[in-house]
Amino acid sequence: MSRQPRVVAGLGRPETAQETAARKAESSRVYRSSQTFRNLIAALIVTVAVVAVIVFAVPRGEPTARPEIDVARIAADVESTSGRPVLVPDLGDFWRVNAAHLEGGAVSVWTITLAPAGERERGFITVSQAFDADVDWAPQETGGMAPTGTTQVGGMTWDEFDMGERGSANVTYALGTQAGPDYVLLYGSRSEESAKELAASLTDQISDLKEAE
Repeated sequence: MSRQPRVVAGLGRPETAQETAARKAESSRVYRSSQTFRNLIAALIVTVAVVAVIVFAVPRGEPTARPEIDVARIAADVESTSGRPVLVPDLGDFWRVNAAHLEGGAVSVWTITLAPAGERERGFITVSQAFDADVDWAPQETGGMAPTGTTQVGGMTWDEFDMGERGSANVTYALGTQAGPDYVLLYGSRSEESAKELAASLTDQISDLKEAE
């Protein structure tokens, strides 16, 4: 006794050979698609696991401390090379040296850039000693500004450069004074009070420069 073809629900009749092949092909496509999705999820999980292992396995050391700049040693080298005394600021506990070097050019300039050592303090002050120069050299560092007046600091008369609205984010205030043949300029983004305190700490050294003329 021959087996009758199965009536397919929805068709109300047996499938044709073409319809059977189409149904099986669609089932295979859906299966392959589901397998691809599962494989993708599995690959993502493995990738995340590998990244996590790398992140947590890599040793985390402390950041390398910035090497201290020996400004006294550099200043001694500059004095030996130039044959003249140069300023060496007293740092105390407040300041750290960010840079110290002799700049060449039409005017040689001994430059020390200072920044507060404390993490909460911001700004900087650059101390520049321009060799064989006067106040006419200063505008090169003050954005073209000439002195706006004078002020007394540590018993000395200093040229004052109060930038006001003309100041930039880098230079908002400056003080300068003649120190024998050289011109000393303090400029930066610290407050007027901070600049004057630093200037006062240089009084004795500037007096020595004047006497050495």
